[in-house]
Amino acid sequence: MQLREFFLLHKSDRQVLLTLLFLAALALSGIVLIEQLTDEPVPMSQASTDSIPRQTKSVQSIFVDPADELPERHVERFRFDPNTADSTQLLRLGLQRWQVRNIYKFRAAGGIYRRKEDFAQLYGLTQKEYRELEPYITISADYQPASLLVKKERMERDTLLYPRKLTEGTTIDLSLADTAQLRRVPGIGLYFAREIVRYRDWLGGYVSVDQLDEIEGFPSEAKKYFTISPDAEPRRLNLNRLSLNELKRHPYINYYQARAIVDYRRQNGKLTSLDDLQFLHDFSSEARQRLAPYVTF
Repeated sequence: MQLREFFLLHKSDRQVLLTLLFLAALALSGIVLIEQLTDEPVPMSQASTDSIPRQTKSVQSIFVDPADELPERHVERFRFDPNTADSTQLLRLGLQRWQVRNIYKFRAAGGIYRRKEDFAQLYGLTQKEYRELEPYITISADYQPASLLVKKERMERDTLLYPRKLTEGTTIDLSLADTAQLRRVPGIGLYFAREIVRYRDWLGGYVSVDQLDEIEGFPSEAKKYFTISPDAEPRRLNLNRLSLNELKRHPYINYYQARAIVDYRRQNGKLTSLDDLQFLHDFSSEARQRLAPYVTF
């Protein structure tokens, strides 16, 4: 029935129709109300209950920092050469994997870290990280510029040709110094350095700095740069066992003195001290005193 036809009905018919509609609506509302009051609540299944925390957890995971779920890296510090360190070592130092890949690419392309500062050019490396790693960076000599090697060899050669001289008040041990050390003494060149070593070997060791005056032409002003270690022990000659030729090889024993020692042994037996030679004209008191540190019986 259209709305226009409704108004064409008789007034009494319209009232009856409205009454019926009202009663029908009232009955329908009552049925719905009764069903809501009589129906029992349906228990939630265990599966539904379990689904709630899972859903909640998935929602919460959206707000969790992914870094919190990653295992913490243990950073180590040790000496390394960025030209040869492998990926395991670089990762242990705290570098990221993409940084390690960049290092490998750099080296594969022929790149070389020649100085510690070159490693600071690594992309993504912060100043704080570089300051922490810098004391542990060691660049092998194989990766340093060849010019440094040439410069070092030149300096060593110049040092041999023109050694740096000792300053006033500095001394060296006359008993142990080699020619290179002796040439550092002001006034001592290669010739006198060799003569000092030669005479030391001939004597069996120095017992006094004044023995340098026995070298012909030695500059006496250079003696102040020498000392003799108190532990220095000269090589000693056994006067009762050596032959005449062996005895006369020492600078403090000439041919006549050597023959006098051999004659004394043949006539009187073994010597017990240099005093046994005091009545021989070849051995003055000065000669015996000078020879004393170098003989034994």
